[in-house]
Amino acid sequence: MIKIGLTGSVGMGKTTTAKVFEKLGCDVWDADKTVHKLYSKGGKAVVEVAKLFPSSVEAGSISRSRLKALLKNEPENLKELEEIVHPLILEDRQNFQKHTSSDVVVFDIPLLFETGADKEMDKTVCVFTSTKNQMERLKNRNKGHDDYYKELMSKQMPSNEKCDLADYVIETTSHTAVEKQVIEILDMLRA
Repeated sequence: MIKIGLTGSVGMGKTTTAKVFEKLGCDVWDADKTVHKLYSKGGKAVVEVAKLFPSSVEAGSISRSRLKALLKNEPENLKELEEIVHPLILEDRQNFQKHTSSDVVVFDIPLLFETGADKEMDKTVCVFTSTKNQMERLKNRNKGHDDYYKELMSKQMPSNEKCDLADYVIETTSHTAVEKQVIEILDMLRA
């Protein structure tokens, strides 16, 4: 099994690229979806996160918007939150890996290099597009959330640094370009 770590800043095209890998026969694990699952009603993170941030609970799940607001007011608690959530994310990722039969598995991890998860991968891929394309995508995705995206980007490693660390860089200007580049990468890895 070949493990690919897929990363890139918000609005760069990770989701599109992950879907192309999936379409071409790779199993894909998504860190963001895992966090949503951990925070949902009955999720493994709910009880511990609720102890740290009781007012983040809404209808038995962790409200991401409430949690974000609480962290903005108490940024010193981010480390404690990560100490709860990161091991659960790792457990889910390892469980996924254990039960997949795909020859190539893609791990979609926005903070791949920031968390050190790149060290567990055979290869790393960073997606990239121009700042203009990125801003246009973010504008279309969630109107009125400009401050949220600026704050999110400020917590991530700059895109050019991620690309410098990656084994492969995929330019995401168009779906056709993404598919062509993914095919090339898979052909090299499967050769």
